[in-house]
Formats: sequence, structure tokens, C-alpha cells
Amino acid sequence: MSTIAPSVHALARRGRYTAGFWFVTGAFLTLMAFGTVPTPLWPIYQQRDHFGATTVTIAFAVLVIGAAASFLLLGHLSDRLGRRRIIVPASLVGVLAAVDLAVWPALPGLIVGRILTGVTIGLMASTATAYLTDLFHEARPGRTGSAVPTLVAAAANLGGLALGPLVGGALAQWGPAPLRTGYILFAGLMALLLLLVLMSPETIDTEVTDRIRPVRFALKPGQGAAFGTAAAVGAFAFAVMGLFSSLGAIIVRGELGITSYFIAGLAPFTAFAASAGAQLALVRLTDRSVLAIGTTLFPIGLALTAASLYHPALWLALTAAALAGAGAGMMFKSAVTQAVRTAEPASRAGVLATFFVLAYLGMGLPSIAFSLVIRHAGLRPSMIGFAAVLSAGAIAAVVAARRSTAVIPA
Repeated sequence: MSTIAPSVHALARRGRYTAGFWFVTGAFLTLMAFGTVPTPLWPIYQQRDHFGATTVTIAFAVLVIGAAASFLLLGHLSDRLGRRRIIVPASLVGVLAAVDLAVWPALPGLIVGRILTGVTIGLMASTATAYLTDLFHEARPGRTGSAVPTLVAAAANLGGLALGPLVGGALAQWGPAPLRTGYILFAGLMALLLLLVLMSPETIDTEVTDRIRPVRFALKPGQGAAFGTAAAVGAFAFAVMGLFSSLGAIIVRGELGITSYFIAGLAPFTAFAASAGAQLALVRLTDRSVLAIGTTLFPIGLALTAASLYHPALWLALTAAALAGAGAGMMFKSAVTQAVRTAEPASRAGVLATFFVLAYLGMGLPSIAFSLVIRHAGLRPSMIGFAAVLSAGAIAAVVAARRSTAVIPA
């Protein structure tokens, strides 16, 4: 009995942490999907309220502002207050944002809802990534250093971003009330997953953190350059995601003449799905190999995106989105892994919060600049310039990141 009881207890404990791992993954994926639900709906808002691509981009970018502020001001709190104590209010804010978008579809309500969505993403992304790492290590203590939690976190992040446009486009095309149905659906899903997260075990000993007071942002000695290059790679990867999220549906509708809201959501879905899928397909490769492949696909996809504007065809636009998305996803996965390795364990969420601030600024600012340049130079030349600048910047950031990884402890 004395040998059996501890084994049963250990199995039960392992089961609780494993279940918590997947509950948090589901909550993370669902919230990120909610963030991109409006992507295929932008043409509806645009036609109804008579605003242009710049206004659409700004409506998208206020999410980035909310996320960056939340990451910067609140993203580190789970290192001290506990992971679950941040995930729960993040989910509640997400439900509030969904309700706002459903009941107040006018432009002011859209702006408020997008800011709230950004706040909840800022609370969720860095905390969930750190929480998944903690839960996995508690469930599998013999697999210290495993890449599984980081891979699952990155796949949930980008996989969620992929599902949002697909679900939003399908509901807009075939469901009732296209500006309400998707938001109501995700409000219910987030509320359900909130209850499951409440059942998950906490991984932070708040009594210890109250005494120690973890430093908000602490890197391992000599890892400043490694973190900086990881953040730069993440920012360039997210810049492509920002383009497809803000203007992808409008480009498909305007350049290809396709009026289906479901098809309008396919370009951003393809980019994000390829991003998540590439990470899963290449899980057995080293980070260095993944980064090399991603850096190759990234400029090819951007070049084909520009070409698809001169030779409009849905197959070409989707192929370009898939290649650009896959490249960006592999770059992002490598960047997150590198950022995690640079962090002191007690400041993991704080370091990730800063990483995501820079990544989300990369998602928002280039898209705003792109929409402004379009007004003066036109879409096609602007896309060529955008592709060239992002490709050159991404390659430079990756070269710097590869040089710095040699000194990162595993």
C-alpha cells in the first residue's frame, strides 16, 4: 500500500496538470481566434459606414494598441500573482469585448471592442505561453527543456488566428446577422473555457513570490542581444500577419472581384493556418533549420503576394499567403523559443510580455504605414515596396539572431 498510494497520487497529480495544459491551450486558441473573427467582415463594415482602407487598418490597429499597453503594463503580473489569476480576468475581458461588438456594431463600438480585444490578448498571450510551460513541466518533470510547450503555445496562438477568419467568413456567408453571430458564438466559447481554466492547478507559489518579488523583466546574463534579435524576428513575422488580417479580405474582394465573405476569409486563414501547420510539420527539426526554412519561404511568399496583384487569381493569392504565412510562422516559433531561453525563470511572463509588445507593434505599425502609402502610390507599387522592405529586414534580423543563439544556454 505504501508504494501504491504515492503512485496513484502522482498519476492523479499528473492528470490534473495535463488536463490543465489542454484547458489553457483551448482558452488561448479560442481567444486568439476571436481576435481575427472581424477579418472577413471588414468589407461589410466598410460598405455600411463608407470608410476607406486606412480606417479599416486603424480599426484593426487599435487592437495592437490595446495589446501593447496590456503586455507592457500587465503582462508580467502572472509571475507574481499567479498564472490562473491573470488568465481568468483575460477571459472575462474577452467575453465583454465580444458582447460589445455584438450589441454595438457602429464604428465607436467597433473601436471600443477592438481595444478590449487587444487588452485581453495582452493579458492572455504571454501568460498562457508561460502557464503552458509550467503545466507541462509539472506533468512531465522528466522532460525539462522540452520544446513541446513552446510549440503548442505558438500553434495555439497562430492556429487561433487562422480559425477566426474561417469561422467569421462562414458565419457571415451562411449564418444570420453577420455582424453579431460570430461574436455571440465566441462569447459563449470563452465563457465555457473560463470555467475549465478555473479547474486547472496554479503553478506559481504566491507566498514565495510575495517574499521574493520577481523582477518584472530579467534576462540571463549576457542575453540582451539575443532577446533583442528574437523580438526583431517576431516583429517582422507578425508584420505579414498584420497585412493579411487588416487588408487581406479587402484585397481579395477588390482585386479579385470575389464577393463571398467566406472566400474573403480564406487568404488570412491560409496564411495563419500555414503558419501553425508548418510549425507542427517541422517539429523534429532543430530551431536553426526551422529558422533557415522560414527565412527562405518568407520573401518568396511576399514576392508572390505582390505578383498576385498584377495577375489576379485566387490560387496564386492563396499560394502566396500560404508561403508567406509558413515562413512567418517558422520565424515566429524560433523567435519565441529564443526569447524563452533568454529569460530568468522567475521573470518568464514579463520577458514574454515585452517580446509580444514588440511583435504586436510589428503587426500594427507597418500595416498602418502600408495603408497610408497606398493612398499616394497605389496598391501594386506599395506592395512591391512592402515586400522588399520586410524581406530585407527579416533576413537581417534572422542573421543577427543566428549569431546570438550560440551563447544562449539551453
